[in-house]
Amino acid sequence: MTTQGKPASVVDRFPAKHLGPPEIRPLPEPPASTWKIIGPGVIAAGVGLASGEFILFPYIASQVGLVFVWAALVGVVTQYFLNMEIERYTLATGETALTGFSRFWRHWGLVFALLTYLANIWPGWVTSSATLVTYLWGGNVTWIAIGMLVAIGLILTLAPVVYVALERAEMLKVAAVLVLVVVGALFAISANAWSDLPRIVTDASIPAQELGFALLLGALAFAGAGGGQNLVQSNWIRDKQFGMGKYVPRIVSPVTGQPEAAPSTGFIFEPDEANMRRWRAWWRLANREQLYTFVLITFVSILFTSLLAYSTVFGQPGLSNSIAFLKAEGEALNTAVGGWFGVFFWIVGALALFAAALGIVDYTSRLAADVIKTAYARNAKESTLYFVLVWVLVLLGCVVLLAGFTQPLVLLVISACVGGVMMFIYSVLLIVLNRRVLPGEIRISTGRIIALCWSTGLFGVLSVLTIVTQAERLFGG
Repeated sequence: MTTQGKPASVVDRFPAKHLGPPEIRPLPEPPASTWKIIGPGVIAAGVGLASGEFILFPYIASQVGLVFVWAALVGVVTQYFLNMEIERYTLATGETALTGFSRFWRHWGLVFALLTYLANIWPGWVTSSATLVTYLWGGNVTWIAIGMLVAIGLILTLAPVVYVALERAEMLKVAAVLVLVVVGALFAISANAWSDLPRIVTDASIPAQELGFALLLGALAFAGAGGGQNLVQSNWIRDKQFGMGKYVPRIVSPVTGQPEAAPSTGFIFEPDEANMRRWRAWWRLANREQLYTFVLITFVSILFTSLLAYSTVFGQPGLSNSIAFLKAEGEALNTAVGGWFGVFFWIVGALALFAAALGIVDYTSRLAADVIKTAYARNAKESTLYFVLVWVLVLLGCVVLLAGFTQPLVLLVISACVGGVMMFIYSVLLIVLNRRVLPGEIRISTGRIIALCWSTGLFGVLSVLTIVTQAERLFGG
């Protein structure tokens, strides 16, 4: 790559000890409409709507009513600001946030990739989906889950352009959930539940005495996404060709696609009048896309599932805070509305959790492939690395299932702790990256720094509380 003609004030801001300097190119023209870039936020919402949104917030509503639903909005809005700072760097450079971190220390990307694998080593979402299938048609959870994992590997391998396949799958999931919202609003949510809706505001509280502070803080902090999923927002908007991501080839199938050699480092544009006009338009569109999709879809889904649980099983003794909760809720829906709605609820739940598993395998492999390509194997094809890592994760999941693990406590503790620690660390790194590397005209603003300081504090407190609480449970302290 040539660096001739670059303004020193722009290029010299990029640490080049571990990675080469970016190449200067003009910022591509933005589309005229937000609708043309809709996708990454839908994927984020689709992947994020997993066990937590289908179980945790509804379970809280079933125990204490609607008094804690406000926390979902706080959590989702916090992640909105986090996602947008991840997107800011990629919009401006075409590099992922992990590549940006690696400019400061070569192994930052590897650290986050390994932590993401550690958090997702147990295939919890696919086993949850398989469990819902058994509520519908019976069968063995382990073998159904293994079949789903193999199906996920094949879907991601055979799709000509992986991002397009993932976007369509998550859009189908979101559409199914929205249909469930509409049908449930018409037939399942009682008039009393609707009349109690204002209690979300008027009776807002933190019912720590009833449910435990760590559980509630975890629900608040991880509403929507969490852990490595937020980081992969960089990869998804790059494959959607946001901003400077247009210059980076997509990941395509080694079987049905046309693999291209992607650059190891990214680009930067001169902050002249024409480029800054395009930048302001891109930033405005990207913010809208996240608000209209990730924030809105996630909060509406959590609100609805909480209302549905409140309407049907509020106050019912002995409810389990696990996948078994959905069985009790489906049976209650069968009684209240008719057998068809409980079955529909389980079908949508199985589809939603399978789509979440698809996204989790994708983003875990995508993060790792990007890290290896950028920092350790620059001559390798990212598409090839990605598909090897997909099948490694699929096979690891199958081994875990065949070994007889069923939500082992140690793995759940690791997953909870790892997610919080990751978000705490990269909240700090994003402030440093977007303040020190990007030019003044596009760097992070004071208001957004305050939002990320809140994120840092929230996830720092959550990490400490989770580790301490779980350590006490494990060791009887």
